[in-house]
Amino acid sequence: MFHFVRVRQKQTKIQLDMSTDKTDYIVNEPNEGWGGPWTEKKLEAFGKYVWSYLTIMKNYPYWKTIYFDGFAGSGTRSTTTKTTLFDELGISEEETNYRGAAERVLNLKDGLGFDYHYFIDMDEKSIQSLEAKLKTLPEAQSKSLSFKSGDSNHWLDELCKALKSPKKFAALVFLDPFGMQIDWESIAQFKGTRSDVWILVPTGVIVNRLLDRKGELKNIGKLQSFFGLPENEIREIFYQKEVHNTLFGEQEVVKKVLKPIEQIAEVYVRQLKTIWTHVTEKPLRLNNTRGVPIFHFVFASNNANAVKIAKQIIQTF
Repeated sequence: MFHFVRVRQKQTKIQLDMSTDKTDYIVNEPNEGWGGPWTEKKLEAFGKYVWSYLTIMKNYPYWKTIYFDGFAGSGTRSTTTKTTLFDELGISEEETNYRGAAERVLNLKDGLGFDYHYFIDMDEKSIQSLEAKLKTLPEAQSKSLSFKSGDSNHWLDELCKALKSPKKFAALVFLDPFGMQIDWESIAQFKGTRSDVWILVPTGVIVNRLLDRKGELKNIGKLQSFFGLPENEIREIFYQKEVHNTLFGEQEVVKKVLKPIEQIAEVYVRQLKTIWTHVTEKPLRLNNTRGVPIFHFVFASNNANAVKIAKQIIQTF
């Protein structure tokens, strides 16, 4: 198998300047106690795809399969008091009875399983907690499990190197960050690889908030690294200029486009199409308690049948 060099990096924080109330929020990966019905919806969709993926891959034994979870967490959730930010976004507490993606992947029946499993998380304590939990499962005793802490972008780089090696590796990648930790440069390296990827895009929960109404774009650097687009394109996509006649002459006004959250999802899908041949045109939309989209769950692959399966799964929700 391939070797991952262990690195440790401090967790990156995303500063959000909320001009409406002059309050600064720090948005990180929540430790525990966050989520809601949309979390279960996401995991159920992913679990269905995993089963289909492995069922098909049984017919191609010459491919060594890799499961890669870039934001594995601790594998637990507990009900805690919501923060002000979660209240504002309409994010509810997660159910106490929780089974994360890692546990679901290892509990597959019918003899299905991956050849290699990689669980990544920024927080070292979380990944240690997940390791301790998973290694107690009977289903995990005979499986190859690797647990790594550090920046997921680094580990994605390492994964792509392995996928481009002469060995026949096929990877199913699960990326579900709360924020915008995934750089587009890391996504772009998957071009030409045997990879199926599910990505949770924080369309409403974070990206839309960085695209402020006045177009000041104080976090333009983060938006550029996230979309893989230059500033001028981001402005052209998400803002319109209007000229208004006033007592003091013509005045140019910058306005944010209507339905920006849907536009964010469309732009990200369009970008993914430059890396993979097939991408779900209509991702799985995940709403908060008020029915407002906070995430879009997108699938990409170079296999037409894989995307067909993903579309069918999305349509069931």
